Amino acid sequence: MISAEVWADAQVLWDYQRMGHELRPCSVGIGLGSHDLGVADVTADLYHRGMFPLIVFTGATSRTTEARMPRGEAEHYRDRALGLGVPASVILVEPNARNTGENISFSRDLLEKHGVDITSALLVSKPYEERRAYATARKLWPTVDIVSASSPMTLMEYVDGLGNAQLVLDMLVGAQQRLLVYPAQGFAIRQAVPDRVVAAYERLRTAGFTSRCLPD
Repeated sequence: MISAEVWADAQVLWDYQRMGHELRPCSVGIGLGSHDLGVADVTADLYHRGMFPLIVFTGATSRTTEARMPRGEAEHYRDRALGLGVPASVILVEPNARNTGENISFSRDLLEKHGVDITSALLVSKPYEERRAYATARKLWPTVDIVSASSPMTLMEYVDGLGNAQLVLDMLVGAQQRLLVYPAQGFAIRQAVPDRVVAAYERLRTAGFTSRCLPD
């Protein structure tokens, strides 16, 4: 049983990770690979709304996705988008990235290889990865204007959809840890983290939601 206090702390992290960027048309939409096919759904919807003329789906597999997405996250995202009416001609697939930094770097390199001039990118991620995706892209692709987006669902809607509260809370804590430690390692820009967010993160770590954390 997960306590009300734990859910309250999880909500603090969830709200912090959501950046609330105003959506605007960009040169490209980049769907960041993960276990969540909803990323492809959101990317397809934004394409149909005219937010970008070109899509890159990026991602290999991870321990979470190797069984359910054996051909790679980007390939499964592509299939999902095609099923939602996105033309194959506007989708590029980057099949090798295994982390957020590689998602950004390999997508950038793929676009350069295809001679696509990029001035802005709309990153589509899981809801609790918006801020880390933004911070990573700003560090690795500083010449490009970055907009971060995800599904508008609530924390509880996301948990219900995945059917695994422990995993969602572990992932929230892991995402927050990376925001705190990656700037010093050169992987992301530094961002202001309110004290209440740090406190919620530390309480969740103490409570044991650490399976997706980096080793200390």
